[in-house]
Amino acid sequence: MRTRRLGSTGPVVSAMGLGAMAMSGGPYGEADPDESVATVHAALDAGVTLIDTADFYGMGHNELLLNEALQGRNRDDYLLSVKFGQMRGPGPVFGPQDGRPEAVKNFLAYSLTRLGVDHVDIYRPARLDPAVPIEETVGAIKEMVEAGFVRHIGLSEVGAATIRRAHAVHPIADVQIEYSVLSRAVEAEVLPALRELGIGLTAYGVLGRGLISGHWNAGRNDPRVRSPRFAPGNVEHNLALVEELRRVADGKGCTVAQLVIAWVAAQGEDIVPLVGARTRTRLAEALPAMDLTLTPDDLAAIEKAVPKGAARGDRYPSAFMSALGVG
Repeated sequence: MRTRRLGSTGPVVSAMGLGAMAMSGGPYGEADPDESVATVHAALDAGVTLIDTADFYGMGHNELLLNEALQGRNRDDYLLSVKFGQMRGPGPVFGPQDGRPEAVKNFLAYSLTRLGVDHVDIYRPARLDPAVPIEETVGAIKEMVEAGFVRHIGLSEVGAATIRRAHAVHPIADVQIEYSVLSRAVEAEVLPALRELGIGLTAYGVLGRGLISGHWNAGRNDPRVRSPRFAPGNVEHNLALVEELRRVADGKGCTVAQLVIAWVAAQGEDIVPLVGARTRTRLAEALPAMDLTLTPDDLAAIEKAVPKGAARGDRYPSAFMSALGVG
């Protein structure tokens, strides 16, 4: 597994990271805990060092699962990226963001306990709290860096202006944001700002929540149908784009999933794709993407198959879109 550095001040991590959200249910349905643990082990054994989670994934379940999976592993062999601040209620209820300094430290204390570690490698607010200046939120994380409980500071789903304000308080290692052949809004302002400031990008949603993995079909009974891109009228159009990608992948001798992961990785050495594999089978499919070289002709063929802006439907339901720094 090759490595990449997250920005000019961030850590060196594996060129692909493992996103753990789907291991705790949510929009992807129930997961097998034993298979999830085995998948984490397989990822580590393959050289994946970056694991991404959040304290609200499964209401703490995800952090406890990782605690189990990481037992007996050398703490220096993996890096934990943790998001915080998304308030929840019982059941599938999402509340507002909480970026208050006292809440930052409270969330961190619980995460350290659930994960069973003495520090988090990258700590980041999941979304911007509009009621709290970003300088205050980042300032609180900075105090945790100085105290040794956090190694690096990250951001998630924020715009260029917020990134600049945060970076002025403390160097930001990376910004986590959705980026795929279907979701390219970051290219307009966010990605140029990151490169100007020397900040990395960890890209989630590289498989479009499974939509462009090459395995999803419109006939499935799946919670994701509530998402605009999976909605009737949109999903058929988007799956037609996947078939165009499949032609490119077939010509390249790879799967659609490998092609689109490699596409994200090919957009720059400062970008690390996060793959949300929750089974060893899906992980095994994703890993070869890191060895897939895309030529200029390959990239042109992908662009022709899925032109920028070709996807139909927002990437989140309307209630969530207002919390995002980019569309």
